Amino acid sequence: MFYLTLVICFFSAILLTPLVKKLAFKIGATDKPNYRKVHQKIMPRLGGLAIFISFIIGISIIHPAADYHWPIVIGSTIIVITGMVDDVKEISPKLKLAGQILAAFIVVVYGNLNVEFINLPFGGKITFGLLSVPVTMIWIIGITNAINLIDGLDGLAAGVSSIALISIAGMAIVMGNIYVAVIALIVVAGSVGFLFYNFHPAKIFMGDTGALFLGFIIGVLSLLGFKNVTFISLIIPVIILGVPISDTFFAIVRRIINKQPISAPDKSHLHHCLLRTGFSHRQTVLLIYAMSAIFGLAAFIFSLATLWGSLIVLGVLLITIEIIVEKVGLIREDYKPLLKFFKGLGTVNLKNR
Repeated sequence: MFYLTLVICFFSAILLTPLVKKLAFKIGATDKPNYRKVHQKIMPRLGGLAIFISFIIGISIIHPAADYHWPIVIGSTIIVITGMVDDVKEISPKLKLAGQILAAFIVVVYGNLNVEFINLPFGGKITFGLLSVPVTMIWIIGITNAINLIDGLDGLAAGVSSIALISIAGMAIVMGNIYVAVIALIVVAGSVGFLFYNFHPAKIFMGDTGALFLGFIIGVLSLLGFKNVTFISLIIPVIILGVPISDTFFAIVRRIINKQPISAPDKSHLHHCLLRTGFSHRQTVLLIYAMSAIFGLAAFIFSLATLWGSLIVLGVLLITIEIIVEKVGLIREDYKPLLKFFKGLGTVNLKNR
């Protein structure tokens, strides 16, 4: 029954997306070209609604049981409504954040999803106490916006989200958390169906309706799978979401360095930088897909390794991220401390020969 449900969700998204496209034009949910956008014509941007309806169809068939199920559904509905209003009206960042806070609050408080403590690798633990609710909400809101920020190329957010959700589902199956695996794969089925219309050249964008929904679901499921565990285990969802988290982190660093508001939009995200280096639209998307898949694989290796092995994997990942950041100019074109260090080592070795 589960596999049939996934097939139904997949084809639901395929059948619903053209209808949503017509609705988007009818209600004015369109995206106009500007200096930050890579598309050159007006595009409908309500596509995420097809993914959400597909998700609702899936959970209506399976009826997954968990105490936090309905808070997740209600929170998802609020986040989708917030995205839809933004796709039509382009509301202010404060109003959009208010919708995210409400959605996260419902899941955390009524779904009892708060992370209460983290066990440290060398003994002891960090207890959040009264901060457990805000800390958990910040995680959900942060991941929600991280997915929204990478939604800049055809098929990028849907593909990266699907890869992350597959990784989360795989880890959930290993840990015996069937609810997380079921919800994750239902959303993947709808996202992949939507990609038939969203991959380059896109016929419709998912808009904030889709990006916020996918980010919200990923943020929530990553907590459900890994909350109240060791510090090392808590890093697993961070690794799985390495691409959107890194892009968001360096966007914040870049804006601080350039003395810009953190919420200020720019054209220096990972996909923009890869396009500037000469990759085509499709190549850039596929390259980021590959990065996301590598992070997902690294998370599995990380989870199976010993403590010291995990630290080595983490170190290699951090160095790799830094090299990519410097290579593509994610912070600044002249920001290359690690590459200059390696170049200096090479020069010293040549002189010693």
